[in-house]
Amino acid sequence: MRTQVAIVGAGPAGLLLSHLLSLHDIDSVVVENRSRAYVEARIRAGVLEQGTADLLTDAGLGDRLKTEGLRHDGIHLQWPGTRHRLDFRELTGRSVWVYGQTEVVKDLLAARHEHVHFEVSGTALHDLDTDRPSVSFTDSSGTPRRLTADVVVGADGFHGVSRETIPAALRTQWERHYPFGWLGILAEVPPSTDELIYAWHPDGFAMHSMRSPVLSRLYLQVDPAERIEDWSDERIWSALDTRLGLDGWALDRGPIVDKGITPMRSFVSTPMRYGRLFLVGDAAHIVPPTGAKGLNLAVADVAVLARALEAFFGSGRTDLLDGYEERALHRVWRCTHFSWWMTTMLHTTGDALDRELQLSQLRYVCSSTAAATGLAENYAGLPF
Repeated sequence: MRTQVAIVGAGPAGLLLSHLLSLHDIDSVVVENRSRAYVEARIRAGVLEQGTADLLTDAGLGDRLKTEGLRHDGIHLQWPGTRHRLDFRELTGRSVWVYGQTEVVKDLLAARHEHVHFEVSGTALHDLDTDRPSVSFTDSSGTPRRLTADVVVGADGFHGVSRETIPAALRTQWERHYPFGWLGILAEVPPSTDELIYAWHPDGFAMHSMRSPVLSRLYLQVDPAERIEDWSDERIWSALDTRLGLDGWALDRGPIVDKGITPMRSFVSTPMRYGRLFLVGDAAHIVPPTGAKGLNLAVADVAVLARALEAFFGSGRTDLLDGYEERALHRVWRCTHFSWWMTTMLHTTGDALDRELQLSQLRYVCSSTAAATGLAENYAGLPF
């Protein structure tokens, strides 16, 4: 098999890159070890930056986003007795969109499914330091395959093979594991809020988000060692009532259709390029979900890499490919810092000094136009 760009991983990053390249008549093939049904059902991020929404729309993928996505012009920050709205449109002229990653993937697969090999096994990368790298795998029928390309892109996430193929002696990694996780639920109930609520509470952080006009997505800070089996629906709703509670406002309840506990960490690995291999998304970096940066950061990687590949295949230019890592890492570190900052401001640690510092920071952000603008700029999205 032969293609111009071999992409490992059919998540939103790999699929979006394949689609953007196709708009410039650049061939690509995507290999994925999961089934299409699994890929479409993965519940992940749900907030799209303005730039992400614009990119999807400009690429011809915005029809359902426009009709089913929910535009939000701000967020609420809350601590006991206070709920304050930050108006992103007023502060930055930008908005965010609530549109689940599952829906983004469905839109991408509708356009690119014929170029994806699902349920492959034994994926390995070869000859990355040459101009003819390749990807070997066994397809879903059990047939061994070898895909030769000009460029290989690793979009296969934290546990994928791409990053591990880079010699260990060349890799530098930064990582932080946070002493808490998120218990997330998807509930069949219309959202009780007009904007997302980020709530600091002595019992722990809570968040009220949504996926559609009839589906709510809610989160609780928990110990990452907790077992989901120990959290009954009643216990979850009771904790949400307490942490999100505010006089004159009530949280509506409904059937919980999905729940799970996710640990939280910050992770960055370099290089993002090795020979003809380029890493995008979770293959190179992970951020805690507090700042809604994960999916958007992957899209930013793809936007930068797509332009570089267009120049490479269109005119033979290599300068943009050579500069890919530096350009991508500027945004990676900015988003890593913002996600860490949001996380440390809102999650309780049990330390009395931390408590007072967090409340002071929240009051400052909600009373200073400069501080509020800084949060809004980062949350709504910096330029790709």
